[in-house]
Amino acid sequence: MTVAFLVVRKAPGLCEHLATQREDGNSCDFDWVSMAGIRELEILMFLSAIVMMKNRRAITLEQHVGNLFLFSKVANVMLFFRLDIRLGLLYLVLCVVFLMTCKPPLYMGPEYIKYFSDKTIDEELQRDSRITWLVEFYANWSSDCQSFAPVFADLSLKYNCAGLRFGKVDIGRYGDISERFKVSTSPLSKQLPSLMLFQEGREVIRRPMVDSKKRAVSWTFNEASLENIIREFNLNELFQKSKKLNKGRGLKEEQNGVQPAEVSDELHSETNNLEQPTESKKDQ
Repeated sequence: MTVAFLVVRKAPGLCEHLATQREDGNSCDFDWVSMAGIRELEILMFLSAIVMMKNRRAITLEQHVGNLFLFSKVANVMLFFRLDIRLGLLYLVLCVVFLMTCKPPLYMGPEYIKYFSDKTIDEELQRDSRITWLVEFYANWSSDCQSFAPVFADLSLKYNCAGLRFGKVDIGRYGDISERFKVSTSPLSKQLPSLMLFQEGREVIRRPMVDSKKRAVSWTFNEASLENIIREFNLNELFQKSKKLNKGRGLKEEQNGVQPAEVSDELHSETNNLEQPTESKKDQ
């Protein structure tokens, strides 16, 4: 699909029947030097500029390549319509069929993430005031959310502990949560994905922030922003405090007469519960 125009333009036996605006009349070569209308070179240069702009928000190599494929198809549509409206319509129909039948894959790697629903999010956030939650508000159809999924999973594997937990909620599915937490699902709002830090059941930090006009303040979720996320949400400090909290709780119980073996068993049981990742909706 990405190289369709190249194949059609260069295919022997087919390219001879194509229209051309070249001065030499060669229909089997690209229109680099035509002075009439928009040249094919200009369309490809426009494509390159768009791909570079979109790749500024790309996180993974797959997203970089995906942007290249996507906007190459956009350029193919423009080139085919310029060449022959019938070819343009045929290629556009093929693109629509491709888009409807080939969905982008969801991240299925390891993670320590609790998936919330509209009925469980409040209960989980307020169940234990000692637990800090970092929650991602996402939508499955958002390419930015799909690309951020492995990054958020890596954060959960690195920082998840008894006092610092990670959660996700699909606001594309639960619209009431989107309204309650004031996260817009509109692609124009640029609020997807949104990260919120909750302590004692209350929101403490949000990224991207939202201004008075309900527009997201510029915040890019890419490889460079990974360190920004760790710094903005103080994950290193929260992780150390959570470990100290566990140790302090064990010493206090020992001073109150609880046998060390009992404390060890309790902490071991808690660790085992922690290490069992919650089955996600994707797995179900």
